Amino acid sequence: MIPRVAFDPAAPRALAGIRVLDLSRLVAGNMLSLQLADHGAEVIKIEDPGKGDPLRAWRVEGLSLHWKVYGRNKLSLALDLRAEEGMAALRDLAAASHVLIENYRPGTLEQMGLGPDALHALNPRLIVVRISGFGQDGPYRDRPGFGTLVEAMSGFAAKNGFEDRPPVLPPLALADMIAGLYGAYGVMIALRHAEATGRGQVIDLPLLDPIISVLGPDAATFLTSGEKPARTGSRSLTTSPRNTFRTKDGRWIAISASIQAMAERLFRCVGRPDMIEDPRFRTNTDRVANAEACEAPIAAFIAERTLDEAMAAFRAAEITATPVYEIDQLIEDPHVQARGVLVEAPDAEAGSVAMHAVIPRLSDTPGALRHPAPALGEHSRAVLRSVGWDDRRIDALAARGIIKEAAP
Repeated sequence: MIPRVAFDPAAPRALAGIRVLDLSRLVAGNMLSLQLADHGAEVIKIEDPGKGDPLRAWRVEGLSLHWKVYGRNKLSLALDLRAEEGMAALRDLAAASHVLIENYRPGTLEQMGLGPDALHALNPRLIVVRISGFGQDGPYRDRPGFGTLVEAMSGFAAKNGFEDRPPVLPPLALADMIAGLYGAYGVMIALRHAEATGRGQVIDLPLLDPIISVLGPDAATFLTSGEKPARTGSRSLTTSPRNTFRTKDGRWIAISASIQAMAERLFRCVGRPDMIEDPRFRTNTDRVANAEACEAPIAAFIAERTLDEAMAAFRAAEITATPVYEIDQLIEDPHVQARGVLVEAPDAEAGSVAMHAVIPRLSDTPGALRHPAPALGEHSRAVLRSVGWDDRRIDALAARGIIKEAAP
């Protein structure tokens, strides 16, 4: 069973005192602000009063599970930025914040009268994170950019999949997630700089650049050798043997013998010590060049055994192998359960919702689940009060639909 946890509003907060305004929508900005919120920053989601963040509309069995996971530990201010009073509220909040995150098309913030120069006139220490598909400059700056587009353009899709099949896009918002993690890292650098100098800065965070950075030295390889990355399925272009192999009972095992000693240990384990001195497999370079022949005896060994039998042999020989899990098997894994990698948190609609625990784990300030993802507008009044707006002024905005309030 997944461990159950309780929300702990009083948990220690390494980022206590840091206020973040998150004007972004969908995945990258929410991934970024989640990292900060999990470690104690006050993250205020600025949402449209009518629909809220589009993540709320991604539903499973009627539940906004994406929002419940990526909206946790955040506050919701439902604010109409098309109204001057809404923009006045945003300006007051920007003046009292440390970080502002947006993912409008480049130039939109300037059209709103809130470009970086205007924001820094309000608050010289403000860090402005600008998420876009292709960046704030360059010939593609004005193109709308979803993760799918940059996953294709970056070279990821071209090298993902099998040689005789079409390029494969990832089955998750990979580019957005990578950009969100880079963004959180960038915010921490900028906060350190602001602490030292009193000056904020702009973080230009396209989706394209970060995913290119994690694809390895593909550009260097091409410019050095003229070779383009090939689609090799689960094989590697740099190490061998490395693949997934089907067991007798229809399960799958992944193996990566990426160092010489491990490859030799694996050859002995599958009953083929002769392969150690075979010139086709003697070095890693040899094995990569002859990957199919290298893997054939390993595949045969595994195909003759059930998953449990093959894994018992590999564990006894200390081979780097693991079952290929589906999500139900991951949930049942005793290591995942013991470490609390996944937890079940209380939820008013569903009773409880499974989600990943706070990552990374810090020894003294480990982060915490302090409160669930908010209802749309749940914190509108409290947030506006925090910058000096009185209830009469807030009531007037609520009456006109410029803000929305919701009970927890």
